[in-house]
Amino acid sequence: MSVYDLNGRKALVTGGAQGLGAGMAVALAAAGASVVIGDLQIDAGKATADAISATGATAGFVHLDVTDEHSWEGAITGTIDQIGGLDILVNNAGLEISSLIVDLDPTDIHKMLDVNLLGTMLGIKHAFLAMRPGGAAGKGGAVINISSVAATIAFPGISVYSATKSGVDRLTRVAAFEAGKLGYGVRVNCIYPGLVPTEMGQNLAVAHAAMGLAPSPEAAAGDVIGATPLGRLGEVGDMADAVVFLASDGARFITGTGLAVDGGMGM
Repeated sequence: MSVYDLNGRKALVTGGAQGLGAGMAVALAAAGASVVIGDLQIDAGKATADAISATGATAGFVHLDVTDEHSWEGAITGTIDQIGGLDILVNNAGLEISSLIVDLDPTDIHKMLDVNLLGTMLGIKHAFLAMRPGGAAGKGGAVINISSVAATIAFPGISVYSATKSGVDRLTRVAAFEAGKLGYGVRVNCIYPGLVPTEMGQNLAVAHAAMGLAPSPEAAAGDVIGATPLGRLGEVGDMADAVVFLASDGARFITGTGLAVDGGMGM
């Protein structure tokens, strides 16, 4: 059996209705895991779950506001009820609002802090409570947090996003240390995705042009490609495969680390 075989594993992917999260959910299911999509977007989330189910995999949906503790409690319970357990959590839900520092809006700052940091913190908390011995699932597992190449480089126009994703990196390491020391049986890692032309990535390119940081969205994307040794933008599958690896037994002795999936941009 391949060490990347996830048969029998139970996964919850936040922000899984579309973009990177949907790709990660599809990849986990293709590797054999049962998957639940957690998202605010009910119709899109259910559609993604239905598309996964149509392949013969087991998939479901739970409504989840990652910034709300009670919503997390319901999502964890709903996931376990639907697929019979939980041993993989992908904290993917994220928000990026571009701005020059001189134009920062405190409301936007709070939104990104709430989704990117608070949401990830609550996800780790409730994954630990469910996965540790005596928890509702109680078999240990893996938490994969989605940071960003923006946590490893200075990139203009996304100062708050970069700060929150740097926070996700540090949080990952502390969580891994606690889980190990306390015998939870849970590995905690993160990935640093490079720029992917999802809706969020395309909006970033448009914003860079609007802020005067590039002459056009196409030029903004070209700047990223030029700074990437592998010479291309990332693809959803690049990030999804990295998540499958970190969730699998292939990463059984890996915890508290960040995996750059950025074509070398952040080296």
